Amino acid sequence: MGNKKNYTSIILIVIVLLALFLFGSATYIVHQNEYITVRRFGKIIAIAEDPGLHVRTPFIDDVQSISAKAVLYDIPASDVITKDKKSMITDTYVIWKVTDPLKYVQTLNALTARAEERIEASVYNATKNAISSMTQDEVIEARGEQLTKLISEEANSDVSGYGITIVQAQIKALDLPDDNKQAVYERMISERNNIAASYTAQGDAEAQKIHNETDKEVAIVKAQAEKDAAKLIAEGESSYMETLSKAYDTEDKAEFYSYIRGLDAIKASMKGDKTIVLDKNSELAKVLYGKFND
Repeated sequence: MGNKKNYTSIILIVIVLLALFLFGSATYIVHQNEYITVRRFGKIIAIAEDPGLHVRTPFIDDVQSISAKAVLYDIPASDVITKDKKSMITDTYVIWKVTDPLKYVQTLNALTARAEERIEASVYNATKNAISSMTQDEVIEARGEQLTKLISEEANSDVSGYGITIVQAQIKALDLPDDNKQAVYERMISERNNIAASYTAQGDAEAQKIHNETDKEVAIVKAQAEKDAAKLIAEGESSYMETLSKAYDTEDKAEFYSYIRGLDAIKASMKGDKTIVLDKNSELAKVLYGKFND
């Protein structure tokens, strides 16, 4: 009785294990950022991209996992020649990923090493082509986003047939060979000094122009002000004379005015210890001797 029970338990365990084995052979799991290729007798019959549990034919279909994550690859530094025949050293890194798993398997057998060999060659050629089309100064000016875009676009057109995409090919270091670094630096410093001197001269010329224009405007305003002042003075004197003429427009008023003028003259001339000699017919004499009405 006991032996029969043990035998039954063993059979159940075997059945469970067999069921688990069959289930594992008939299914596979696709994770995030992963492709699964399904092969039957060596031929790819399906590619699964959606995460989750998938079914396959047990004992016949084989599965292969391919990462869909972005991969960083540091390319060794290399020499390139500029348009003006100057040597430069580029140190580049690449971020790439698999975007077409079928092509990736068919052309590179899903081998990362082979993919990076192709990427390295494509990025080097793209870098060489981009830099050889520019002078050294243009390369230095274009470093960064502009140069990255040029290299990435050309390298991508070359590796697209392998089912991979270069997300970014970035030059992390762009340097000069040690034997001509100092000469290039000195030339760059000299050019920058010349540019600075040009800007300074241009600024001085603009400042002088502004100064001259300001002096001209001041002279015009001053001349106009003097003209207006002279006009106002003339108008004031004319008005004064007109008022004076109206004030003494009769003979009595005129004689009185002459009398007052005579007194003012005497007063002005009598300051200090002075002797005045007058003609007896002068207006002052008439005032002093009471002959004003003679």
